[in-house]
Amino acid sequence: MRVPVSQPWLQGREQEYVTEAVAGGWISSQGPFVPRFEEEFARRHGSAHGVACSSGTTALTLALRALGVGPGDEVIVPEFTMIASAWAVTYHGATPVFVDCGDDLNIDVDRIEEKITPHTKVIMPVHVYGRRCAMDPIMELAHQYGLRVVEDSAEAHGVPPVADIACFSLFANKIITAGEGGICLTGDPWLAGQLAHLRGMAFTADHSFLHKKLAYNFRMTAMQAAVALAQTERLDEILALRKEIEQRYDEGLRDVDGIGLMPPRDVLWMYDLRARDREGLRAHLAEHGIETRLFFKPMSHQPGYFDAAWPELNAARFSADGLYLPTYTGLTAADQEHVVARIREFYGRN
Repeated sequence: MRVPVSQPWLQGREQEYVTEAVAGGWISSQGPFVPRFEEEFARRHGSAHGVACSSGTTALTLALRALGVGPGDEVIVPEFTMIASAWAVTYHGATPVFVDCGDDLNIDVDRIEEKITPHTKVIMPVHVYGRRCAMDPIMELAHQYGLRVVEDSAEAHGVPPVADIACFSLFANKIITAGEGGICLTGDPWLAGQLAHLRGMAFTADHSFLHKKLAYNFRMTAMQAAVALAQTERLDEILALRKEIEQRYDEGLRDVDGIGLMPPRDVLWMYDLRARDREGLRAHLAEHGIETRLFFKPMSHQPGYFDAAWPELNAARFSADGLYLPTYTGLTAADQEHVVARIREFYGRN
């Protein structure tokens, strides 16, 4: 028996839409599927504009560029996140300034203000594992100091954005997927125009090969958009099925001595927990065909951002014993029972 940590759930009109795209000759970024996906994804998140692109990382990169981030600027980034959040800042020659996490793994809002300097331009909260950050105080801080906000929503499909720009990933392990891909949401029509202009090599309106600014080829293909559209059409169903998965894990693991359950999630990306003898548990689960993944490592522990002067971090404490269990929309109750039983077995004999 094998229970992967993640796998895509393609039970909608994905094949139909991809076939339609190929039959119509729409295999590049041209054709109807990219704008259809952008419109539908934005609508379901209560946003006015969607701009699709090639990945979640490129979505963050576009967002920071559209907001004018460059050399000498600082962007406040969580310690506990996937490294793409910090890399998007570094790509522009700017400096990521890291803020530790709270008990929900999200950026500790109370520690943001002390990191704001005259060089700060953007705050980038990350909705970790599907938990929405406390956005109201973040937006208040941004207003107070004249800053912009970019939400890293890679793991939080279904969470309505409130920032200047929100960036989503469509990688194969995300709540909805296109295999690869990303999308930026914004309520600002000018920013939407900038995002679209920059992702497509900054062509002039007449496509005359005159490029007035440095831009990118971060376009999404029509075939990716076809898959993403089919997934987006079933977003409510997908979120409901994942909520059931979260509840089953909660019920099966809440009384296990050795497991520390994490706070509830607004949407379920991955089911995260803390585990005594984590490596022993992972080995035991692997013997029974069950995959797991470790928590993120703190950004200041990464080679590119290493800072030996950091005091004890919550992010390091969580990273030392955290992992997540198989979590995907098609995960059956029987597979979950197998996972829970093997975890209970391990702690029952240890």
